[in-house]
Amino acid sequence: MKDCNQCGKCCIKYGDGDLSATQEEIDLWEVFNPEIFEFVKNNEIWFDPKSGVRLSRCPFLEVEPKTNPQAQNKYTCSIYLDRPEDCRHYPSLIAEMIRDECEMIEITDLSQPIKAQIKLDFIMRDSRPAGY
Repeated sequence: MKDCNQCGKCCIKYGDGDLSATQEEIDLWEVFNPEIFEFVKNNEIWFDPKSGVRLSRCPFLEVEPKTNPQAQNKYTCSIYLDRPEDCRHYPSLIAEMIRDECEMIEITDLSQPIKAQIKLDFIMRDSRPAGY
């Protein structure tokens, strides 16, 4: 399994209404991160603060400036340390990564999915809740 290359596929795919935030996260944003909370509507995330319309993409997903115009876009999260748990837990399964065309997957991961899952679980150990 390769390191994440910041292709953004996961954030782009799930940032259009397929993510949720816990009530605790929303409450914390309201108090400590009003710049995030303004994108919450009726305890759901990513809505335009002015129009109230659901955004088609996470408002905190940013494209890094390119040093080479031909280079592939690289994405960053401007709320990385305060991102929702849904984001923190992804990816959770090798099958999910295959389905989403995650660029971390290598040929050997496809031929040895159990070994790949063990490696993924190790990589993600600090992002997941205890006992996951």
